[in-house]
Amino acid sequence: MATVPGQLIWEIVKNNNSFLVKEFGNGTAAIQFSKEPNNLYNVHSYKYSGLANKKTVTIQGDVKNKTVVLSTTKTKKQNKPASLLHKSILKREFSRMAKAVSNQVGDNFYRPDLKSAALAKLSVVHRSLKVAKSGPKRKNKQA
Repeated sequence: MATVPGQLIWEIVKNNNSFLVKEFGNGTAAIQFSKEPNNLYNVHSYKYSGLANKKTVTIQGDVKNKTVVLSTTKTKKQNKPASLLHKSILKREFSRMAKAVSNQVGDNFYRPDLKSAALAKLSVVHRSLKVAKSGPKRKNKQA
């Protein structure tokens, strides 16, 4: 079975697909988002598309276990959706997670153009998993 180039897939699905969300802002300016899986920023563009690119990166948080899951697609398993994703669970401190993400995405020549976007998404997901410290508020003791 022959594979279809990603650019052709993008030209077919860029105007109409089931994952496309159009938001209308000020005046007639329309912002397009995408709900497709493996889209790093949920922006409707070829660079971040999970449908048109063979190599995709996804960073998600697991609230139950307080871990971050880094998922990359396997390029050889494109016709087997069950084994398509390679998932890495990151549960150490932030600096080690950032180094792992940058090594896996950028330094491995996987998708170096998504390195800064993946690190930004990691920062946001890691910050969302932090639990706020609860306790009595301290009063200011200035007299």
